[in-house]
Amino acid sequence: MSPKLLHPSSWTDYELIDSGDGEKLERFGKFTLIRPEPQAIWSKVLPEKEWTLLAHARFDREQKDRFRFTDEVKGGWKKIKPMPESWQVHYSHNQLQLTLRLALTGFGHVGIFPEQGSNWNFIFDTLNAWSLPKVRVLNLFAYTGAASVVARMAGAEVTHVDASRPGLNWANQNMQLNNLADIRWVYEDAFKFVKREVKRGNKYNGIIMDPPPYGRGPEGEKWTLQEQLNELVHLSSELLEKKNCFFILNMYAVGLSSLVGLNVAKSYFPTVSFEWGEFFLKSKQNRDLPMGTFLRFAG
Repeated sequence: MSPKLLHPSSWTDYELIDSGDGEKLERFGKFTLIRPEPQAIWSKVLPEKEWTLLAHARFDREQKDRFRFTDEVKGGWKKIKPMPESWQVHYSHNQLQLTLRLALTGFGHVGIFPEQGSNWNFIFDTLNAWSLPKVRVLNLFAYTGAASVVARMAGAEVTHVDASRPGLNWANQNMQLNNLADIRWVYEDAFKFVKREVKRGNKYNGIIMDPPPYGRGPEGEKWTLQEQLNELVHLSSELLEKKNCFFILNMYAVGLSSLVGLNVAKSYFPTVSFEWGEFFLKSKQNRDLPMGTFLRFAG
C-alpha cells in the first residue's frame, strides 16, 4: 500500500491559521497562539502585524538556533492579550465527545498534538466495531492521555504509561473532565515496562506508542529512538493479541521517513496490511504543515 497524507478533519476547536519563518499561528478554542515550528522554513503568508493582532500569547525560545526544538529547550510565554493559564477544548467524531485541558507550559507545549485527531478516530471506531466482553489497551509514552481517554470512552481497560509525573497528573485531569474512571496510571520507563509485561505473559488488544527521539525514564533510563525502536516494536508484537487487535506507531523525529516505521513493523507483523504515511495540519493559507509519521493496523 502507498503512503498516505492524513490530516485531522474533525476539529472545530483547532485550526492552523498560518506558518512560516520557524513559527506557527494556531487557534485552540477561544485562544490563538504563536509557537516555534522548526519545519516551517518557508515565509509566512500573513504579515507579522496580523499575527500579533490575532494572537493572545507568543512563545519565544531562549536559544538562538530556531531549527532545533526538543523538550530540553526552554523559553517563555509573552501574553499579548488577556487569557487564562489553562482552558478547555472540545473534539467530536461520530459518538465521540471529548473534552481536553490545555495550558501554557514552559516548553511551549499546550497539552495536545492536534494531528492526533486522526488516530483518536481510528481508536474509537476500531474499538466500537468489536463485540468483546473485555478489551485491553496499552498506551506508551502516553503524554496527557487523549488517546487513553478515547480508548476508555470506547469501553476498553486502559493502561497509561509515562515517565512524567506532571503528564500523568494532566492525563488524570483529562479522564475526570470526561466523567471517566479506572484508567491504570503507570509512572515508569516505557521500555522497561514492556519488557516486564512480556515476561509476565500479559496481552493487549491495542497498543499505542508515540516515542520521542530522546528521553529519560524516572530512574534515569536513557531512551534513544533510533537505537531502541526496533526492540520496542519486537517486544510489543509479543504483547499484542493475534486477532481483535490494533497497533499505532507515531514518530515525530525530523528526518526520519515513514518507511522507517514501516520496515520496523514489517519485521514483526509480516502478514499485516498497514496504513502508513505522514500526518499534517491543514492551513487556511495553503501552507500545510508536516507533523510526523504514523503507522497503524487493525485486525
